[in-house]
Amino acid sequence: MAARISVDADRPIGRISPRMYGSFVEHMGRCVYTGIFEPDHPTADANGLRQDVMELVRELGVTTVRYPGGNFVSNYRWEDGVGPIQDRPRRLELAWHTTEPNTFGTDQFMTWCDQAGIEPMMAINLGTRGEADAVNLLDYVNGQADTQYANLRRANGHEDPYNVRMWCLGNEMDGPWQVGHKNAADYAYLALSTARAMHMVDQDLELVACGSSGWEMPTFGDWERTILDLAYDEVDYISLHRYVDPDAQDRASFLAAGVDLDRFIDGVIATADAVGAKHRSSKKIMVSVDEWNVWRLRAWNSVEHGFAADDWPEAAPRIEDVYTGADALVVGGLLISLLRHADRVKAASMAQLVNVIAPIMTEKGGRAWRQTTFHPFAIASRIARGQAYDAVVASPVTGTERFGEVDTVDAVVTWEEETSTGSLLALNRSLTDSVDVTAALGALGASRVTQAQIIAPDDLDAVNTADDPDRVRPVPHEVTLADGVLTTTLPPASWLAVELA
Repeated sequence: MAARISVDADRPIGRISPRMYGSFVEHMGRCVYTGIFEPDHPTADANGLRQDVMELVRELGVTTVRYPGGNFVSNYRWEDGVGPIQDRPRRLELAWHTTEPNTFGTDQFMTWCDQAGIEPMMAINLGTRGEADAVNLLDYVNGQADTQYANLRRANGHEDPYNVRMWCLGNEMDGPWQVGHKNAADYAYLALSTARAMHMVDQDLELVACGSSGWEMPTFGDWERTILDLAYDEVDYISLHRYVDPDAQDRASFLAAGVDLDRFIDGVIATADAVGAKHRSSKKIMVSVDEWNVWRLRAWNSVEHGFAADDWPEAAPRIEDVYTGADALVVGGLLISLLRHADRVKAASMAQLVNVIAPIMTEKGGRAWRQTTFHPFAIASRIARGQAYDAVVASPVTGTERFGEVDTVDAVVTWEEETSTGSLLALNRSLTDSVDVTAALGALGASRVTQAQIIAPDDLDAVNTADDPDRVRPVPHEVTLADGVLTTTLPPASWLAVELA
């Protein structure tokens, strides 16, 4: 089998936002507690932040982190998580049926972001709260005036404002599982009112309206249209969330999950642009894919969710998926889809960062290691920068139960003019066949290969563990580049990353 890739250097898709490589930290399971924060851990610093995890986060290349939720935020009182730790209340946490100790909160998250070199992305509670509390939190986080909440931040030891620019107006408000779930019209009016109030404080904030938490939702499309029809001029982004369940489809369809994400993103963009056309607006609403990942949803949904009235555990494990070699390939493919929409997807958050469906796993008091899905994200975040280019692929097809016939090879190319560096990311979706690939890249200026790595597990069910953390990992791969044409062979079920100069 053979595939050809070509690129038109005069037709870039768009500039890749640094926020494309975001992640997500929620007060859920062990993401915070025994994840990024564990004061008694041997590596913890004076702030209780695990430095072994911090090193892996830096290696992962995360640029932004969305916080504090997720479903958690819709019943969260942010005031509970600031001030002296001994004075913070313990609360029933409704989303995940745990006890929230509030020993980690807004200031500690900002300290963690500063240490990690990460831009914070805040979500506000529009489930049980509204405009006033959003403005109070904004004043606490960003306030410079002599006001109650800015002064509270100063009294808590943080003189300088954090200058958070990107704010999510609630979380998954279309979902009946959400505390404070609303219909589209009610959420639209609340989002508009909250956005206006926040813009009265700072006109330059970037605000994200809740879009659909899945395109299977019966309200999909109508939800986006209703929200944007009302709030178009006050928001900058519409969100979408996408999780891919390997147990809900055949493996060939699973490896083609990028087809599903492409369709979802295209549908949201089409809806947003239709509203923009109705409003005769030159403004374009951008897309924030602020939750995405592989998640074994069927396994989670089959768990009995009736909890005893007196059973509210603290930092109980929740959805700690152990990722396989196949999962790593799919994450690599989803990254290709996100980059292919770089003109409109200007923020994305892989959910979540540690322990909870995460690329990083930890033991309480013990080790931290890279899951299989760590590797494609870390590679892409390092080399896929600058402009994204549509890789026109002439490829054989592979049959899938869910999507029918799909291109066997999926690919995207990036190039950064300022540094004369770029990348080719490619996925072979075939479970049985190798593909000989040629890619014409000379028009971009690529003249040599700096590095080529491939993830091609000999066992697609293999996993990484604390005892065997490198069972699935990228390895060097043979690639040639002569006269601007790259040639290589992709083995079955493999993800390739080529660094170009």
